[in-house]
Amino acid sequence: MTPLALAVIAKVQKSLKLILASASPRRAEILRNAGIQFEICSTSVDESRLSNETASNYVRRLALAKAVSAAEENRSRVGKALVLGADTVVVADGKILGKPASPVDARGMLRHLSGGIHDVHTGLALLRMSGHKRSVIEEITRVHFATLTDQEIEDYLATGEPFDKAGAYAIQGVGGRYVTRIEGCYFNVVGLPLARLHLLLREFGWDDSTASREASK
Repeated sequence: MTPLALAVIAKVQKSLKLILASASPRRAEILRNAGIQFEICSTSVDESRLSNETASNYVRRLALAKAVSAAEENRSRVGKALVLGADTVVVADGKILGKPASPVDARGMLRHLSGGIHDVHTGLALLRMSGHKRSVIEEITRVHFATLTDQEIEDYLATGEPFDKAGAYAIQGVGGRYVTRIEGCYFNVVGLPLARLHLLLREFGWDDSTASREASK
């Protein structure tokens, strides 16, 4: 490769921006705390599950749909941005648990998780807004949950925390007191597997040193 070509590649890498196709404050906080600079472009996609769709296919499909939707809204930035989409669900005894639709739904989810083991699936989709490069992966973390009394469930519901969380709990919040053990990535349970994401970003040409310099300006 010629010196000119190498210089062009380096310039593109240093000008890369990351667009997060999510309004999730948890995902944004994970990125900020990791020193990864990004912009938010929340999207609206149909999150209905297809007939007989597995959890793996479901989270991958929605993650990609969110990334594609955000890319469409940022067409003018072709060649200068990576777009990240993510989706997370809880799977317990073969049942897929998304965000509860009501207090009754949340109560049922917590009873279902009580005293058992469940898996948290997160789909990640990263695409470059030029060259059509894209990657869609999945991370799974196994979570052991404490046995909850009816009163503990009611007290937890009263905090309001369960109602916008997949599986009706937040490991990083009050719900963390009920998680007795995890096998895998903690951040995946929050909603964004950080280490897998960082590897993926590097594969797409992300420059950590440049991001750090931009953050200090």
